[in-house]
Amino acid sequence: MKRLFPILIATSALLAMPLAADAGSPPDYARASSWAAMGRAQGPAARVPPGSIAAQNLPVDVFYIHPTTDRTLERTNQPLSDSAVNEWTDASVIARQGAVFNACCRVFAPRYRQATAGAQRKGAAVRDAAFALAYSDVKRAFAYYLERYAGGRPFILVGHSQGAAHLERLLDEEIDGKPLAARLVAAYDVGITFPAAKYDRAGSTLKPCDRPDSIGCVVHWASVLPDADLEKTAAFAESYNRSVLPQGTDPGVLCINPLTFDRSRSAAMRDAAQGAIPGIPDERPMMAIRPHAVSARCERGFLVVDPDPALGLKPLPGGSMHYHDIGLFHEDLRRNAVVRARAWLAAHPDVSTP
Repeated sequence: MKRLFPILIATSALLAMPLAADAGSPPDYARASSWAAMGRAQGPAARVPPGSIAAQNLPVDVFYIHPTTDRTLERTNQPLSDSAVNEWTDASVIARQGAVFNACCRVFAPRYRQATAGAQRKGAAVRDAAFALAYSDVKRAFAYYLERYAGGRPFILVGHSQGAAHLERLLDEEIDGKPLAARLVAAYDVGITFPAAKYDRAGSTLKPCDRPDSIGCVVHWASVLPDADLEKTAAFAESYNRSVLPQGTDPGVLCINPLTFDRSRSAAMRDAAQGAIPGIPDERPMMAIRPHAVSARCERGFLVVDPDPALGLKPLPGGSMHYHDIGLFHEDLRRNAVVRARAWLAAHPDVSTP
């Protein structure tokens, strides 16, 4: 069953895209055109907003899975031949989410036949088939990255919204309890209904990230405004989690505050915020980061945020800040990835990385 996003189903694109008949052929990940980012210091994944910290050039990679950027209603999966969607993806999320991690790492971001907004509004069978097709591309892209590019390097996994749903499945199938878990620096799986108790089971090698420098672990949050109906939102998320978790498991959503990245410190005021990106996520160049512009606290498994109105952010109906899950914490996340990458390298001094 497809993982739900907070407050119904949200997508990360704000503009409508052209239509196409079908999903087209599977991407060939030996071709550069099948990647939005290939670990190079160029293109949208190399963008750095004014005021952000510089790259540290550590021997660590990021594999980033982008959220929904195809709002087409008449098709269920994006064909990669749709250049307009690809360009919008690069501008709205590769540059604004994937590029967050270029301070620590080479960034790899596959293009994939994402499930469209239309697929997410259809019946369960159509929707789940669309997500399964999308995930099949993501899984092949990750395998190609490991074989062709990784060279044994440690990696950070990142996904938001639809990308987070695919990342959760990738963690289940390829990382948890597998040899690859030893190379996982951390997974930032953001903007869905990730259960806090997901890894409370025998044989699991993954846990939530308890501290800012924890490694081999998972981070999650989903942002809402203080005036959101938190009771209704949490009940909706917990109901879904009950349907996919073993009976008797706590269905609460995992919330790790990105202003602290410390589970023992679930609330922080604006003075702790390292820097948010003003404005809506679109094709325009990013404005300078704005420090001390948001407070945040975990409540009922969701991150309740109070952004400075001067940021000019637009919520989704119901008070969801889904579009801004990453941008609100751009600099906090950027710096934390460096901390975790350094922590992994310090914990594995005998590992030779290219």
